[in-house]
Amino acid sequence: MSQLVASYFKNKRVWITGGSSGIGLELVKQCLSLGCTVVATSRSRSAYETLSSEFPELNVVSADVSIQSEVKRAVDEILSQVGGIDIAILNAGTAEYMQVSHFKSDVFERMIQTNFLSMVYCIEYILPLLRQSQCPHLVTMSSLSAYGGLTQAAAYGASKAAILNMSQSLQMDCVKEGIEVTNVSPGFVKTPLTDKNTFPMIMVQQVEKAGQLILAGIAKKKLEVHFPKTFSLTMKLLTSLPASWYRFIVRRLTNA
Repeated sequence: MSQLVASYFKNKRVWITGGSSGIGLELVKQCLSLGCTVVATSRSRSAYETLSSEFPELNVVSADVSIQSEVKRAVDEILSQVGGIDIAILNAGTAEYMQVSHFKSDVFERMIQTNFLSMVYCIEYILPLLRQSQCPHLVTMSSLSAYGGLTQAAAYGASKAAILNMSQSLQMDCVKEGIEVTNVSPGFVKTPLTDKNTFPMIMVQQVEKAGQLILAGIAKKKLEVHFPKTFSLTMKLLTSLPASWYRFIVRRLTNA
């Protein structure tokens, strides 16, 4: 880790949702190594017990953040355990892909509830704690799929696009209160979640590197962290093209 990252995170109180696996778990490990006071939230009781056993110094709160009342309870527990939060990394989420031949509204409901509304609930209850911090930082987790529509990702991409748009709005509104807001838009990262994907993935990032890039971006107070750069900059370029060109090129690239 760079000196900047080490300095920025040292002694910070960090809340990480979805902290029991994948990117969230990697961020837990790296933040602990940086000397942070870390609170990880997991909805799985077994994951809660595993985390508590593996990382005795970790504060673990069991909660399903897609349920508003559980988020409120979790934040109350966090306040009781560590006295406040300086950096909130709202990472909890999942992915479901859908063939248009089996278009189902319940897939959209799950994606919006799990990925987007869960984050909205967390922000509602964590903002008062961030306002009490001397160095408040809110981090939202979106995806490169938020940049433009991708095949089979109508529901997943919509939930991530909502996060990106919300984060951009908060970046303008929260600056008046001195709260930094960073949005993270990763491409494919090798995790238990992406291991379930049945389609070819391009430019897959190892989770350790993903964690390093995220923490470095937060320490630099970037508005957006996106990676891998070749993938993310290509997506930014493609979405600037006329819609018909975008559809043609993406269909060719994905064999859709």
